[in-house]
Amino acid sequence: MLLKTMLLKNYLTLLAIGFIWGSQFIFQELALASFSPIWIGATRAVIGALTLIVICKSIGIKSTSNQWVLFSVIGLLEAAIPFVLVPWGQQDLDSSIAAILMGTLPFYVLLLAPVFVKGAKINAANTISVVVGFSGLVVLFYPELSSGAGDIDLISALAIIVAAVCFATALLLLNRVRDEHPLIVARNVLSAASIQLIVIAFITTPFEYQAASSTAILSILYLGSICAGVVYYLYMMCIKNAGPVFTSMTNYIVPAVGVFIGALVTHESIQPNTWFALLVILAALFINQMLSKQDQAA
Repeated sequence: MLLKTMLLKNYLTLLAIGFIWGSQFIFQELALASFSPIWIGATRAVIGALTLIVICKSIGIKSTSNQWVLFSVIGLLEAAIPFVLVPWGQQDLDSSIAAILMGTLPFYVLLLAPVFVKGAKINAANTISVVVGFSGLVVLFYPELSSGAGDIDLISALAIIVAAVCFATALLLLNRVRDEHPLIVARNVLSAASIQLIVIAFITTPFEYQAASSTAILSILYLGSICAGVVYYLYMMCIKNAGPVFTSMTNYIVPAVGVFIGALVTHESIQPNTWFALLVILAALFINQMLSKQDQAA
């Protein structure tokens, strides 16, 4: 009974992460009307860190260790580098190609796990679920991919791949954080990342004040407090409870949720391949947890 409850909790946490991050595309589009991409990323990280600081203060959770070098490295790999590389790479890539390239993240987690996590092995449960999940991502974007719209710019593609490897490495390094509450881990990683992103933003895109619409400001607040603050806590909790490979599968859920929300907002019909892709992705999550449970029982 306890195991079933834990499995359900893992699924719900992962789906919540996927829904929140899937909703970010609409709000980023609204925020881009008044803010540059790098400043959206930096402001989002700062608001997220402040949100978690307030939550930690209000419930009285304090840090029990001093691991700021590790948190800074994770923040650099998790946010600072990808926040620069992904928007830069997407300038010359179709969104579907970028999503597929970012969808390779679980493969890197799988391959690098034995390097960064003591005792980690490439097992059947993780391998099968990662392959099935990636197949779902291909199904989701197959109509766009098969149309052959545009050539793939290799440098831009490489930027997205490097960002995915950085994400994967950060995900695995989180396993080295010891004796900390997931809220504290999320707070510290986002705090380190926000400082780095503010510095990068000032260097690359000097801030220019301009009147922003209320819609753009509210979008930034949502992106920061929910899509950075709250979701990072759920992310750290999922890593702690279900492991990095399972958590990395949010990368399969996010594009599907983004397509669904985009269709609802624009009142477009949802294509059959989208429904099928979602079923394949959910099947991948089920395979991961069921096979992992069998491995543990053996």
